Formats: sequence, C-alpha cells, structure tokens
Amino acid sequence: MYATISDLIRDLFGLNIPLPIQTFGFIMALSFVGAYLATSSELKRKEAEGLLHPFKVKKKFFEPITSVDYVTTVIIAAFLGFKALEMLLDYDSLVENPQKFILSAKGSWFGAVLGGAYGYYLKKKEADQLIGKKMEIREITLRPFEHMGNIVGIAAIGGILGAKIFHNLENLDQLMADPIGSLISFSGLTFYGGLIVAGAGIIYYAGKNGIPAWHMCDSAAAGLMLAYGMGRLGCHLSGDGDWGIDNLMPKPEWLSFMPDWFWSYTYPNNVLNEGIPIIGCEGAHCHQLPNPVFPTPLYEAFACIGLFGLLWSVRKKFTIPGTFFFFYLLLNGVERFLIEKIRVNTTYHLFGKAITQAEIISFTFILTSVIGLIILFRNKNKVA
Repeated sequence: MYATISDLIRDLFGLNIPLPIQTFGFIMALSFVGAYLATSSELKRKEAEGLLHPFKVKKKFFEPITSVDYVTTVIIAAFLGFKALEMLLDYDSLVENPQKFILSAKGSWFGAVLGGAYGYYLKKKEADQLIGKKMEIREITLRPFEHMGNIVGIAAIGGILGAKIFHNLENLDQLMADPIGSLISFSGLTFYGGLIVAGAGIIYYAGKNGIPAWHMCDSAAAGLMLAYGMGRLGCHLSGDGDWGIDNLMPKPEWLSFMPDWFWSYTYPNNVLNEGIPIIGCEGAHCHQLPNPVFPTPLYEAFACIGLFGLLWSVRKKFTIPGTFFFFYLLLNGVERFLIEKIRVNTTYHLFGKAITQAEIISFTFILTSVIGLIILFRNKNKVA
C-alpha cells in the first residue's frame, strides 16, 4: 500500500521524492476533477438542448472590503505565512506527518508577520483602486456551467462535514474517547453522509441560481458515480481501513486469471498502521493485517467506474427530469447494499437482525429511487 504519493512513485519508478501528499487525498482531489468535468459537460449539453438557460444575477461592483473580510484575509494570510516558512525550514516534519504539522502550533512568527503584511497590502491596493468610484449593482448573466466552481466548493465542504458527522454518529464510542481527534482527523469519512449534506447544499444553491433541482441532480449523477469509484481506488491504494471481512477461503477457479491480491489481501504498509508489524520493514507504515481480507474498496472501484460508463452511455435516453438521478440512486444503492455483506462495518441490531448504517441508507436509496421513478413516470407531463 502507499500511504503517500512518494511511496507510490518510489515503487513504480524507483525515485525517492519526498512529498507531503497523502495518496488518499490526492486520489480524492482527482475524483473531484472527474466529477467536475462530467457535471460541467452535462450542464453544457442541457443548455445546448434548451433544457437549461442562462440566469441573471445581481452583483456588486466597487464595493469596499468589509471589516469581516479584511480580518478573515489577514488571519488566513498570517496562518499561511506562519506555516509556509516553517515548511521550508522543517520540510522533513511536514513530509513525515502533514496532518500533525498543519494542526500543530509549529511555525514561524516571522512568516506570520509577512502574512499579515500581505493582508494589509491587499486592503491598501483595493482602496487605491476604489478612488473616485462608487459602489454599484449590476445585473450579469451566468450560464449554468459557470456555477461549477461554487458547486465544487459546496460539495467539498458539505461532503467532508457530512461524512464526519455520519461517521461519528456511527462510531460514538470513538467520538467519546477522543472528541477533538475524531472531529479534526482526516480519516473516518462516510460517503453517504457526505452525499446527503453536500447534495442538499448544491440543490439549494442551484435553485437560487436558476438551475432546477431535477436537472441539477441529473447533471451530477454520472459524475457522482465516477467520483465514488475513484475515491474507493484511493481507499484501496492507501489502505485506509475500508476493507472487507477476513477471507481465508482459497481463490476459486473462475478467478484464476486474476492475481491473488484481487481475492484476498493483507494490506501491507497500510496508512492506519493496523495489524501486525512487518518483519524487516523500516519507516512510518510497517504493519499488515494478520489475516487476508476481501479487498472491497477495489471491488467498488471497478464496479462504480464501470457503472459510470453505463450511466454515461444511457444518460441521453432519460428525458424526464429526475429519472436519471433516481436510476443512479438505484444502482448506487444496490451496489453498496451488496458489498456490505463482506465489508467491515459498525453494526446495529434491529428486530433481531444485525445491520449497518450503510445498509440502512442504501436500502432507503433503493426504495426512494423505485418510488421516485414510479411517480415521475406517472406524472411525466407535469414534470416536463
């Protein structure tokens, strides 16, 4: 496994380039790029077909910077300056544990002063630009895809926030044992929590800017499936704990053409340092699982990237707004419900049955998608 991009580069090319970039975070960033490109493409297509239209919004010009904006700018600039100089002076600590370095009090006050000075410079520069000009409100026209920058920002913030909330609700014992660590840790991200919170924020924003909710959902559906598949690939490559249950069964004959690690894997050098020490290994990540497990993140990566291909190929056949999104929701729910059977997860006991949070939500998605499709097809004229 590759906790950092440096580990991946070293294994693939034999080059030792120390970089403070986590593999999971890097792949996650790529997944956002993939979702951005797919969703932008769909918004452009819908506009070209007359389903979406440019929307006029009011924007302020020549507005003086507010006190809140100024203070925020200074704080951000000072923090960046505080960390930036120290990153250069103590690069090894940054590479060894980027999260610990960023969240620590380690830094250079000289850099903070420079950061604050930069904030002052920006305010003075803006003041000079506003000399002789009065604030005015203009009406500008924005095309649907031009909102994608803000939409991605909402998705990132809402996704991480929702993922952490749902993960901590699912693991209250960990939250109680270490509240601060659980809240600020970069690990423990529940996909469905992120999808629900981010989705609500995006729909609200889209509605305010003239993009109907169903068309926004349809436009994002394929990109969501792609992002999820890529994200799971990041989980597998880094070994972040989203693996399956122990798999001590011999590999079946029908899988003989696949490598052994596709059937069962011990996740050596996983980023969590979970399991038993690897004999002779030196470095920060030298553990592997005592028993091989199902590599469920890899299965989901293959499945969801394949499902993205399916969704992309049939997207134009769904002419009733909302039906394509419910089709995505159905596929996503079925995929996740099935994979839960061999995944390691916190379980609840309801009506004498052991069930996971993901099974509850995925079943809800399946039920919602079926009901939604029935309603939309029955009311297709009204929806259109």
